[in-house]
Amino acid sequence: MTSRRMPAWIALGGAVLVGVMTAVQARINGQLGLRLDDGLLAAAISFGSGLVLLILLSAALPAGRRGVGRLVTGVRERTIPWWMLVGGAAGAFTVATQGVAVAIIGVSLFTVGVVAGQAVCGLVLDRIGYGPSGVVAVTMPRVAGGALAILAVVISLQGGVLGQVPWWMLLMPLITGIGISWQQATNGRLRQRVGSPMTATLVNFIGGTAILVVAAAIHIAIAGPPRALPTDAWLYVGGVLGLVYIMLSAALIAYTGVLLFGLGSVTGQLITAYLLDLLWPAEAHSGWLIGLLTIAIAAGSVIVAVAPWRRA
Repeated sequence: MTSRRMPAWIALGGAVLVGVMTAVQARINGQLGLRLDDGLLAAAISFGSGLVLLILLSAALPAGRRGVGRLVTGVRERTIPWWMLVGGAAGAFTVATQGVAVAIIGVSLFTVGVVAGQAVCGLVLDRIGYGPSGVVAVTMPRVAGGALAILAVVISLQGGVLGQVPWWMLLMPLITGIGISWQQATNGRLRQRVGSPMTATLVNFIGGTAILVVAAAIHIAIAGPPRALPTDAWLYVGGVLGLVYIMLSAALIAYTGVLLFGLGSVTGQLITAYLLDLLWPAEAHSGWLIGLLTIAIAAGSVIVAVAPWRRA
């Protein structure tokens, strides 16, 4: 069955919106982890709340029930391979990284690490045809766009940031970016099989919640119980934001390819991250001028990647 093509500018705008929600979720989960003094428990709470809401929606909506039916049939008949069901592991690592690192390094520094991972991994996945849109030509504009995104990362690390935080805390966002790019492509393919981005998202939340609950339980057993749960309601909406942007990712990535979707979401992340860190500074940051330059270069990476370049 052939579906109508979505205009590229709408799909790209959706990718930017995904980036905005990702940055906001990172700040919320990071602050919850700081309040609890336990980033893993904060991640488990975030994923778990999203899972509860998603189960209710899947049961209440006809599209959700149909998607679950196709999922069960596909798993039973082995038309849906196991590797399409493990995207939640990348989501779990993303939320855990937010809970552990964002309150320390800030949303901007977290985001630019994600940029590098997404840019490189997106190019590779498009080249091998892993995403739902198949093999996407890795043209010179796309390569140049990815290179500019990495340049934005390099610039963001200026200003003595490397001496302010542990090296492993800077490495985690890089791995997160690689995982996000792979997760988006995997979810897009699963969405094609089950016919519902909601069901693809449900699979992610089931796997991610299971991983995070086990990890949080082990951490509590070793380090002791966390602080009392904070009462601010806004600290608990990270899971809902994650639910929405994972569903959007699964629905839109077939229209953009992995790299272009990643660059669009990165632009939304960087702009939002800069504003959040401007209003709510973290312990480590490289300065507002460097932040603005980073955003400009990242936005330029998207323009370069999508511009209709022609041969002379």
